[in-house]
Amino acid sequence: MDISIVIPLYNEEESIPHLIEWIERVVSANGFSCEIIMINDGSSDSSWEVIENLAKENGNIRGISFQRNYGKSAALHCGFQAAQGDVVITMDADLQDSPDEIPELYRMIREENYDLVSGWKKKRYDNALTKNIPSKIYNATARKISGVKLHDMNCGLKAYRNELVKSIEVYGEMHRYIPIIAKWAGFYNIGEKVVEHRARQYGKTKFGLSRFIYGYLDLLTIMFISKFRKSPMHFFGTVGSLMFFLGLLATVWLGVYKIYCVSKGIPAILVTDNPYFYIALVAMILGTQLFLAGFLAELISRSSPERNSYLINKTI
Repeated sequence: MDISIVIPLYNEEESIPHLIEWIERVVSANGFSCEIIMINDGSSDSSWEVIENLAKENGNIRGISFQRNYGKSAALHCGFQAAQGDVVITMDADLQDSPDEIPELYRMIREENYDLVSGWKKKRYDNALTKNIPSKIYNATARKISGVKLHDMNCGLKAYRNELVKSIEVYGEMHRYIPIIAKWAGFYNIGEKVVEHRARQYGKTKFGLSRFIYGYLDLLTIMFISKFRKSPMHFFGTVGSLMFFLGLLATVWLGVYKIYCVSKGIPAILVTDNPYFYIALVAMILGTQLFLAGFLAELISRSSPERNSYLINKTI
């Protein structure tokens, strides 16, 4: 099979039929063999009934329905596991992503040997204050921290090599950082394509202002996990040891200074009356706690069944 199109959705009953009709027209015109996997993320409207009716009419449509709303990452993960096509393309169900981009995305994966091609909505129709400006700041930060040079990290329209989607795990709110997860998994050939962004025709956006807070925290999480997942002691142990020894040096200096003052008859306050003593003490305590946290994390990591799980792409 050429293409698997994975579409996560939540309360998109009005747009689904139009999207499927559009996809079928594009796929038919280009002679692709294709499956469409729609993941209903606990919709409260009749989205699932619409999917069921479409599946009865078209054998290429498959549906997965969650009991409740789990989020886009969970929907993508299940869609990735079910996908059978050589190229997996994801898009949102709100008609803001154009299926006309499918042939070029497929070509870039198959002919230019990209592992992942991410859409770049260069011209957007969103509110500049609440979406465009924060999105630019977020993407600039993600590029700087991760080294993945994409302008639109969170664009829902992406194409993947099948081997990639089977090699990664998307959970929590990590769908925003799939290119970073892919790079972490060893898929470095990541490209970008300018795609059309269309104004929403039905319903309203499902993501509020909380995505800015969660997005920032998730970025820190994914970067920490990518660097220290198998060796947490390298982070906690380094920071903890540094804090402990700085606190110890400060304490020793305060003690030596006190002895020097006493030996020379210079008036000096008690060590315990000096605020720097308590700062040094807190640094030593925090350093010890961080070191122990790293030690415990290392024990947990060593006990994980995936401690020796590695991605192997070739053997002879």
